[in-house]
Amino acid sequence: MKAFPSLESPDVGSCNLFQSFLNNCLNSVVELTADKGDIFLEGLLVNGWLSKLAFLCGHVEKPVAVWAFNTMLYSSKEELHNSSSEFWCAILSSEKEVDQALVKIDWFPEYMDLRRALDSYGFLFKFSSSAEPNNLDSDIEGPPQNIRAWIRFVSACCLIRSKKAIFSTVEAEEIVEIIICLFLDRQFQGLLVLLNDCMEVIVNYFTDQEWCSSCENVAKFIACRVSKDLNCIRTIECISEASSRCKQLRSAVAYQTLLSCFDGVYSGEEILRSLTEINFKDNSCDFYRMYINLVLTENWVLSNSLIEDNPVIYEMFSLYLRHCSTLISATNLRSYASKVRHRASYLLHFSIYK
Repeated sequence: MKAFPSLESPDVGSCNLFQSFLNNCLNSVVELTADKGDIFLEGLLVNGWLSKLAFLCGHVEKPVAVWAFNTMLYSSKEELHNSSSEFWCAILSSEKEVDQALVKIDWFPEYMDLRRALDSYGFLFKFSSSAEPNNLDSDIEGPPQNIRAWIRFVSACCLIRSKKAIFSTVEAEEIVEIIICLFLDRQFQGLLVLLNDCMEVIVNYFTDQEWCSSCENVAKFIACRVSKDLNCIRTIECISEASSRCKQLRSAVAYQTLLSCFDGVYSGEEILRSLTEINFKDNSCDFYRMYINLVLTENWVLSNSLIEDNPVIYEMFSLYLRHCSTLISATNLRSYASKVRHRASYLLHFSIYK
């Protein structure tokens, strides 16, 4: 992890919320002073009163918003950054009327504020299957504590697009790429449910007009960076099939990865033609590579509902599966030969002819 960046230090003592308590006649009992603004807000935050006061006033002042955001992403105290995350999620999800926020927020973070936090956590845009942690200079094992709050905050921001478009299209695309990258980091195995929920909401952040091109952009970005080994299968499988957009993204990533695996191939038909022309009896036949291509092709074809309306692609895929399931001998003991044959047979009987 890197040293945390120099942050704007909000003057919470000057905000109306703090001043109203400071000037209250009961302050003689609690003896609240102007230099105790942070401690005062921490108490309100942890006990849930900060969000209640925000709803009561219908307003979050800039010093409070900046303080709560920085506390969420950089506080080393678990209770504080969790409470800050809950505060932001509650404020963002509130609605007065349809598509109208209940609470006015004077300050809102920009995408670069979120990106800067990731950099501070030691995040690297690295699509690697290595189990070694990226933050090798840190004594902390596992993911940074604040990353959970970061993911929850991003999810909450995506859910309020109808009220406020927080991220640009390019920024939202990068968030999808970041979430996939986090999926591949073995340190984040305990956060898979949280990451999956974030993936679901971020792909739905795009408008229908934006999604088609953004899906392709993300797929191309990932395909040209992920290693062409079993890790590219992990990349595909970390994208759930719970929604139509996730399926479309899964299919697009598989397709773009396949294109990058074959030189001089520029279409789906050319990919399948190259696969069906493989000579399984050739001693140079690489069944490991064939297994990877089979899984990629399976996800490209079967995760895309539009391909079902393309009889040429569907028939060529069926032919490819028949070749894999019948032309590879059961006595072939070469590595991955049986895996290719068994997977193709299963797909042929339970996915194609179901």
